Amino acid sequence: MGPTSFIIVAIDGGAASGKSSTSRLLAERFNLLHVDTGSFYRHLTAELLRRGVSYSDQRAIETTLAKLQLTTRLNGRSAQMLIDSQPAGDEIRGQQVNEHVSHYAAIPAVRAALLAYQRGQVDVAKQHGFRGLVMEGRDIGSVIFPQADFRFFLHADPVERAKRRAAEGRQDSVAERDRLDTSRKNAPLIVPAGATDIDSTFLTLEQVVEKLSALLASRLA
Repeated sequence: MGPTSFIIVAIDGGAASGKSSTSRLLAERFNLLHVDTGSFYRHLTAELLRRGVSYSDQRAIETTLAKLQLTTRLNGRSAQMLIDSQPAGDEIRGQQVNEHVSHYAAIPAVRAALLAYQRGQVDVAKQHGFRGLVMEGRDIGSVIFPQADFRFFLHADPVERAKRRAAEGRQDSVAERDRLDTSRKNAPLIVPAGATDIDSTFLTLEQVVEKLSALLASRLA
């Protein structure tokens, strides 16, 4: 791989597995655009809830999605999704979105609506001069970028992840999110074949970042 080639780093994992913090630090270290796809699903969930569109109403969801315009603006090194030119608010981390996001994310029409948008972040990164992008989520290495240069899967003991969520002041249930995300028919949460699987249960954030950084650096040298 040449020194000027664009790289894609895919990081998957369940709730509170350390994806976001790890991705942000890797973005800083290697000049990558950080893309948090979980925030995209949360923003879309909040918008559908705001419009009174139930996750059980497939027709209403499809009709609403067809009307929405998704664009991107940068927030530091991170890509921020705008819906009809509006950024996400604090409500995307609130209890109502926490309770509904996995239900909306399981709907094929929702995932299809975000598929091209997520892949389009490559162009955003290139346009702004980034070395590549690091994208985090639940189906990045399996669906969005199965041919990514680097594919990682972070996991940790559910009890430890629940403690992390509580420390963040978040109220979503890690166990329930895992059940919904791994059991959905469309793009379930799985360890992609060939991905590097890392157990972060007994590792600090710095140790996880160093482990991934070493793998990236060895390929990029």
